[in-house]
Amino acid sequence: MSVDDMRSEAGPDPAARNVSPPLDPELGAALAGSGGGAREPFTPENLAARQERDSSARPRPTVRELRADGRFEVDELRVPGAPGGPDVTLVSARPAGITGPLPLLYYMHGGGMIMGNAWSVLPRLLREWALPLGLAVVSIEYRLAPRVRYPDPLEDCYAGFVRAVAHADGLGIDADRVVVGGKSAGGGLAAALALLTRDRNGPVPVGQLLLCPMLDDRGNTFSSHQMAGVDTWDRTSNATAWQALLGDRYGAADLPPYAAPARATDLSGLPPAYIEVGSAETFRDEGVAYANAIWQAGGRAELHVWPGAFHGFDTLAPRAALSRDALDARTRWLRRVLRP
Repeated sequence: MSVDDMRSEAGPDPAARNVSPPLDPELGAALAGSGGGAREPFTPENLAARQERDSSARPRPTVRELRADGRFEVDELRVPGAPGGPDVTLVSARPAGITGPLPLLYYMHGGGMIMGNAWSVLPRLLREWALPLGLAVVSIEYRLAPRVRYPDPLEDCYAGFVRAVAHADGLGIDADRVVVGGKSAGGGLAAALALLTRDRNGPVPVGQLLLCPMLDDRGNTFSSHQMAGVDTWDRTSNATAWQALLGDRYGAADLPPYAAPARATDLSGLPPAYIEVGSAETFRDEGVAYANAIWQAGGRAELHVWPGAFHGFDTLAPRAALSRDALDARTRWLRRVLRP
């Protein structure tokens, strides 16, 4: 199935697609100040150029910079990847001077599985959670599509996760207090990792932190149509990213849930989930549906739908009141699930 096919699928009433929820005034002002609503969408034709532009525009902090004049202990680790695959890089960071094993946030960066890196997310994670909560962070540098296809990025994440937990003593972490988490594509990978480690009898995380997660390759939710051409990450960009990841398996009826967690029919036995989306974003309905499916399976999920928030709102406007409320809610959840 091509991106054009995805765009032309019969979805919700076309008259409803252009009626999007109003933006939070503060977020709307920040968005307008950044150049307006939806960015130039990703397409198969511009993907390579956009990836090159992103790698140039997104500065990667060095280990020395991440150490922030000794406030953090930071190391880059090369560990064995999946059988037959290359080694993977983990960036391990923790507040300096804290003795004893720390709880761990094992984190997967966003970027539609076509952009981003393990280093750029760390300054914010260290500032917002590592210091106030006294936790360690391991950020995984998984391989990006379309250079690799599913399942390679997820297998990178799984190999790094297993390695980190197996060497908990050496990393100074508490193997019984590990949360898997991520944002956007990273949130989707975190959900997939929770499913995969459950089914492989791998390490058991105590929680999964799913921030505006990218869960559904099918692009047929109401919100994906409603926010087309409006959200900062819309269904055209989303379809391009999924096609880059899945290749010939894009749109396949038998796609496994580890590729797109919204496909899962068994959500039992998963760790407690924190799921958040904005009311004015493409991923709204798939995030809400995933929380509902966890509840129906007898699981635990805390769902937040931030009113008037677009995709990535807190990255664009971190000082906005709604962004601060979202950070507070995430932090309270992390504190609860990581309690000894």
